[in-house]
Amino acid sequence: MRIALSQLVSGPDPAKNLELIEDGARRAVEAGARVVVFPEASMACFGTPLAPLAEPLDGAWADAVRAIARAADTVIVTGMFTPASGGRVANTLLATGPGVEESYDKIHLYDAFGYAESDAVAAGSRIVTIDVEGIRFGLATCYDVRFPELFRAHADAGAVAALLAASWGAGPGKLDQWDLLVRARALDATLWVAAVGQADPATLGTVAAGAAPTGIGHSRVVGPDGTVRHALGAEPALLVADVDPSEVPAVRKKTSVLANRRPELWR
Repeated sequence: MRIALSQLVSGPDPAKNLELIEDGARRAVEAGARVVVFPEASMACFGTPLAPLAEPLDGAWADAVRAIARAADTVIVTGMFTPASGGRVANTLLATGPGVEESYDKIHLYDAFGYAESDAVAAGSRIVTIDVEGIRFGLATCYDVRFPELFRAHADAGAVAALLAASWGAGPGKLDQWDLLVRARALDATLWVAAVGQADPATLGTVAAGAAPTGIGHSRVVGPDGTVRHALGAEPALLVADVDPSEVPAVRKKTSVLANRRPELWR
């Protein structure tokens, strides 16, 4: 299946960010993609007050994404913020398009590297997969990539690929960590990982303020053997890649890390 990763820089205005999603979906479909994935926080960038702009899944912003997906006749996965209890929001991935209507709330919150996502965001608690034309994808968000058990849960649920949407925090060593973690999750769950991040705002002349994770780019598609098949740089761009589900059982036959687990020892 051909998929696309739309690496963009979202701003604080959800309406303007919809224009970026519409343009990315159009270009992805022109390239033959059946799924197009946008970064975490595509609705509005981190560093923006989130509670005032959060909308429910049946709200106007999500409905606009659905309209874009219908017009493009493709599945869109994109990051938004939905209301949660206690004045916080959920960091949500909306997946919508032909035969697909699902959402995933980020399970692991980024309380690290001097940033406390949990101050404004409530954690999710549900593992989510979607089926697109007979191919199953797991959904994950940014900091989730540091937790291999989520990606193994995707594999256990029948997924052959994980779609990881991120707004990765910048800093010393962070690009190396991103590359290492995305490849490791592919290898230790023996599935494809398609990881799309926010582009680096500095490539557009924007200087990020504070510790908010606003993106470093470097989206990539990694095969189930842990090899990087396609990768972008720091600037906004569209990555189009073909994901071959038949590689997954072939790799699992050779690299039997899922079959050789001893889960009874860790309970």
